[in-house]
Amino acid sequence: MTTFVFCLEEPSAREMLKGVLPRMLPEFIDVVYLVFEGKQDLEKQLERRLKGWMRPDSCFVVMRDQDSGNCVSIKEKLSELCCRAGKPEAVVRIACRELESFYLGDFVAVEKGLRLSGLVKREAGKSKFRDPDRLGNPSEELIKVTRKHYQKVSGSRAIGPHLSLEDNRSTSFNALVRGITRLSAQT
Repeated sequence: MTTFVFCLEEPSAREMLKGVLPRMLPEFIDVVYLVFEGKQDLEKQLERRLKGWMRPDSCFVVMRDQDSGNCVSIKEKLSELCCRAGKPEAVVRIACRELESFYLGDFVAVEKGLRLSGLVKREAGKSKFRDPDRLGNPSEELIKVTRKHYQKVSGSRAIGPHLSLEDNRSTSFNALVRGITRLSAQT
């Protein structure tokens, strides 16, 4: 059995993926989540964890928020850690700026997941949300537009199952979907 191992910066990413992956992956693929205690912990332990991984037929996806860092530099650093661990084929994806950009790219999912009404009509057409990856603080924006209904872990759990795999304005979410789809096609 093939195993997809997701190396994640935070629990909210796991909760979002639990809602997305069942719609993307065949049933014969087992999924394991390695959740770290933030981006520094992810970068500090990633190489060791990948080197020590004992399950054969495992594929790795590493995901981290960009926050205020340089997206290209972050991806290069994580890719280098994967190479040093002997996993050069690992898929590395960066959420530009934060995971919440994925949600702001799909207001229909936010509205359904958080059981809100009028959000799509009120917010989706605003120019600042046309490219949610460019927002300076997506989590703050999401809390604001949902009138504090969004909480990081529970909100990710609620919104994840509704995220569209084809119609999201977040370029970084679409890159994640393409990476996972490509990896799945290779198994």
